Amino acid sequence: MSRRFRMTTALDVDDVLLECVPYAIKLANEKYNFDPPLTIYEVDRWGKLGTRADVIFEFFTEEFFRTQPVIAGAKEFVRKLSQMTEVFVCTSVYPQFMSIRAEVIMREFPEIPPENIYMGSRKDKLNVDILFDDGMHNVLNSNAAYPILMRRPWNQRATGMLAVNNYDEFLKLVEVITTSYSATKDDYKNPSIVALVGPSGSGKTKIAGELIEKCDKFEKLLSYTTIDPTSTTEDDWYNYVDKNEFFDMVESGELFESTMYAGHGFGSKKSDVDDILKSGKTVLAIMDICGAMSLKTHYKDVVTVYVKRDKRELLSSILEKNSTNEDKVNRIISIDDERRNEEICDYVVENNGDYDKTTNKILELLF
Repeated sequence: MSRRFRMTTALDVDDVLLECVPYAIKLANEKYNFDPPLTIYEVDRWGKLGTRADVIFEFFTEEFFRTQPVIAGAKEFVRKLSQMTEVFVCTSVYPQFMSIRAEVIMREFPEIPPENIYMGSRKDKLNVDILFDDGMHNVLNSNAAYPILMRRPWNQRATGMLAVNNYDEFLKLVEVITTSYSATKDDYKNPSIVALVGPSGSGKTKIAGELIEKCDKFEKLLSYTTIDPTSTTEDDWYNYVDKNEFFDMVESGELFESTMYAGHGFGSKKSDVDDILKSGKTVLAIMDICGAMSLKTHYKDVVTVYVKRDKRELLSSILEKNSTNEDKVNRIISIDDERRNEEICDYVVENNGDYDKTTNKILELLF
């Protein structure tokens, strides 16, 4: 599939290009001398929380919007992105401060033409290829082909959507997206790595197990997770660690990809992938869309397969799981978010309960 026109990207401003919450917290600590100091992690969802963190809203004044610091690396990020796609800005700001916001954007980011600056909260009306925003509601409601979330403490509960932790990850993801438009089906044959993606209850784990039984080319990639091992029957695909150990691995860079899904941490080690590839085997992984895209940014010859299933079957499968009610609710909530990832994957296969037929179809597509 070829593309005639340059891709378009819309960037949010607050906490994507300019500091907002961290800046307000800094001002609050200076004014009120909180002990212990107020931190960004106390803002775990957007809006007034009924906690001391609510004080940040008093600082959203004309002087605040005039003096917001540029996030470290943001200028270079915009320069690089401008070479890859056409860049727009869409920012929601109080009407009385719109002119100030426009002045700051034009001064700090001259690569963005003034006519590409949009003011308003209806980001669902944007007709762009990619949206990059830290607001979960904006990502969920976006009509962009690829809405991508910038991870912040207030959106850590988000599951089932494309998300990145920093500018480098976003640029790598954009590169993957733009490259996919020029790919042909032959480019997806005989991959080195296969990632199964899909909502909870789609049957990914059973399909993966049958693929390994049918095809000796595959070797499973074990994920590291904080999920309670007594609450799942998928032991063979996980290494179980507690949350402290998991976050230590994230901080140390031991995990090349990590995400939160339905309230649990999941991640994979690059060394595990490399060991399988060195053995001459094809890596078979079960991942959310973020993990799958991270694989594509780190390795060549990665194919993503989205496992599609009727929503009623998904609900039935989730409700039958041996897990807590909270876990089931989180998985159900993520179903619709996950389903839009179908458009991002290289292949889509329907799982109607005939696992033999489904696995045969996947093998036919891949080899």
